[in-house]
Amino acid sequence: MFKKLLIANRGEIACRVIKTARKMGIPTVAIYSDADAQALHVQMADEAIHIGPPPANQSYIVIDKVMDAIQQSGAEAVHPGYGFLSENAKFAEALDAAGVAFVGPPKGAIESMGDKITSKKIAQEAGVSTVPGYMGLIKDADEAVKISNEVGYPVMLKASAGGGGKGMRIAWNDEEAREGFQSSKNEAANSFGDDRIFIEKFVTQPRHIEIQVLCDSHGNGIYLGERECSIQRRNQKVVEEAPSPFLDEATRKAMGEQSVALAKAVGYASAGTVEFIVDGSKNFYFLEMNTRLQVEHPVTELITGVDLVEQMIRVAAGETLSITQDDVKLHGWAIENRLYAEDPYRGFLPSIGRLTRYRPPAETESYIPGVTPDSIVVRNDTGVYEGGEISMYYDPMIAKLCTWGPDRATAIEAMRVALDSFEVEGIGHNLPFLSAVMDHPKFVSGDITTAFIAEEYPDGFEGVELGEENLRRVAAACAAMHRVAEIRRARVSGRMDNHERKVGKDWNVSLQGLSYDVVIDADHEGATVAFEGGSALRVSGAWTPGDQLAEMTVDGAPLVLKVGKVSGGFRIRTRGADLKVHVRSPRQAELARLMPEKTPPDTSKMLLCPMPGLVVKVDVAEGDEVQEGQALCTIEAMKMENILRAEKKGIVSKINAGAGDSLAVDDVIMEFE
Repeated sequence: MFKKLLIANRGEIACRVIKTARKMGIPTVAIYSDADAQALHVQMADEAIHIGPPPANQSYIVIDKVMDAIQQSGAEAVHPGYGFLSENAKFAEALDAAGVAFVGPPKGAIESMGDKITSKKIAQEAGVSTVPGYMGLIKDADEAVKISNEVGYPVMLKASAGGGGKGMRIAWNDEEAREGFQSSKNEAANSFGDDRIFIEKFVTQPRHIEIQVLCDSHGNGIYLGERECSIQRRNQKVVEEAPSPFLDEATRKAMGEQSVALAKAVGYASAGTVEFIVDGSKNFYFLEMNTRLQVEHPVTELITGVDLVEQMIRVAAGETLSITQDDVKLHGWAIENRLYAEDPYRGFLPSIGRLTRYRPPAETESYIPGVTPDSIVVRNDTGVYEGGEISMYYDPMIAKLCTWGPDRATAIEAMRVALDSFEVEGIGHNLPFLSAVMDHPKFVSGDITTAFIAEEYPDGFEGVELGEENLRRVAAACAAMHRVAEIRRARVSGRMDNHERKVGKDWNVSLQGLSYDVVIDADHEGATVAFEGGSALRVSGAWTPGDQLAEMTVDGAPLVLKVGKVSGGFRIRTRGADLKVHVRSPRQAELARLMPEKTPPDTSKMLLCPMPGLVVKVDVAEGDEVQEGQALCTIEAMKMENILRAEKKGIVSKINAGAGDSLAVDDVIMEFE
């Protein structure tokens, strides 16, 4: 086995590889840019080597710098993680020339399958059904428009060396094809150092289902079931699960056998993923092969018990697979939610800054599928820590939260509780959106496609409104919590003589536009909260004023609340809802109803920067008349270009920012008459 392993990556995946290497007794070497000097993967590794400035194209994807780090450290093997150099044949070739093992497939397999254009041609020649498209190189935007018309709109413009949703655009007309071609090329060049673009037909209403394969260098290959990855936003996966709620055993077997055959045809040796789009009749079409470890690999590990990173390392060391296809059994159900540093209330735009609070839910210590009798499992793969910074230079993923249960319903409920228990402050993040998805009837039923987010949230995510039953549960919990806080305030020492404060039983709870009169009857075990009309809820739980997480039980069912303070009550976040809950005495409630509501400032004649980022270009000038939907400027953040458009017709009166300017959230970019 190897005596030292270098991880040519950063963040969550670098930490993940280090954990397995540590378990195998292999010392590790981290590499880091200026922005990552204090990163978690640097702290976890046995040694770390600096490789350059923050931009990836000046550090993590510069082969010469990574090779220098390998030479300095004396590493015998390199694990590339995902992204960066993981599917770069030149990197694999450089490692081979230096006598260093690449924990990934052979160079030939990367060249054949890692490049999306080449892989589609090979699949077609092998008789695999593929999506219609143009696989050749596209020289400019005019040619992209011409090809798009030949293929037929809608089309997908994709970076040949792409992954993770980078360098991908859907175009429904000539204008979008022209804009998308240039943005895709720019993103591809910045993220992968390769700006080649190809075009294919965008198939509407598909499911995205992928097969995990594992092959060794001795001709053995197996598949470890499938992953359902249909819930995507901007072609980037958000929620994954294994197995798929859609496939039957016959389709699973056919897809798996075809995937292994394809891998063997190119001499594949390592873990890899063959991606398919599957229609409503369970017809499946080859999409691409990712010649690396996938972001979502934990759900496969949870249902099979196979450590994919360990298997990759063993295959790279020349070992034969220790498991056969007959050994692969799928146990229970696993779900992964990707926690991103992006604000769902601002169109999911990237958010950067310091994590002032980062408290993931407690993880399960150990778990073996089919053996460990746990009813649920919680796993959190992350590369950040409380007090650390989310950088503008890299992917916005903070963590991958996974749950396992003996069945899908149990895994979903475990995920709901885990999301409610996950504390993240200091940046915008998508926890509320993930919670909303876990409660969505279509997701719960398994009736999902890659169009799920676009169809169910066409106007973006504006938060969640809780139903009456959940509102009453929250109201009861908050009333009991407020009573605890009032008792503490009543016991403060140093009061004036003859001014004793008594805590009453009658309260009014207002939230989400509703108001409940309640009576609290408390004892040592908890409190019974009686609502007007006769219904009552029993509340218990250990919450102390000042705690930011309340793990309560209401009528025998768990209720986890993130708790903040507002005047006269709480800011409560649970199940994707963000609520102001006011608990008042009957007289206070009566007076509060007479208070006027404060109106927010009018920003309707301003274009505000929706995220921290860099102005790439401004498309209009002062005095220009703009139409609804017209591009106004482009902002770049976290390797993604975002075109800001006019919401209505108007005349530009003032421009406050230009190309190259760095902007903060809500900075005024331009004003209108």
